[in-house]
Amino acid sequence: QLVESGGGSVQAGGSLRLSCAVTDYTASSNCMGWFRQAPGKEREGVGNIGRIGGRTSYADSVKGRFTISQDKSKNAVYLQMNSLEPEDTAMYYCAAGSWCSLRPAQYPYWGQGTQVTVS
Repeated sequence: QLVESGGGSVQAGGSLRLSCAVTDYTASSNCMGWFRQAPGKEREGVGNIGRIGGRTSYADSVKGRFTISQDKSKNAVYLQMNSLEPEDTAMYYCAAGSWCSLRPAQYPYWGQGTQVTVS
């Protein structure tokens, strides 16, 4: 089970940190991904982190602004978002999959999402 938190409303240029609590790590959660979906748009990959090695990968649109990290002791994954832009407004989801990809279809397990609004 994946539970996101930390969403909210922020002005352009501001920051937010999203959290994803993972209650049951399995072999199917070797990679944790962050995704977002704006109204009327397809869900897109933001970035991901390998649970074992901690290697991260990001979409070009967020490179240099967003950072993914994990705390294995807390079974949590984080998405630090800086220099937020109105175009970052979306529902943000964390997901678990067997390997890392920016493609949503590679992740069978999803959280319920948390809304981020940038004005």
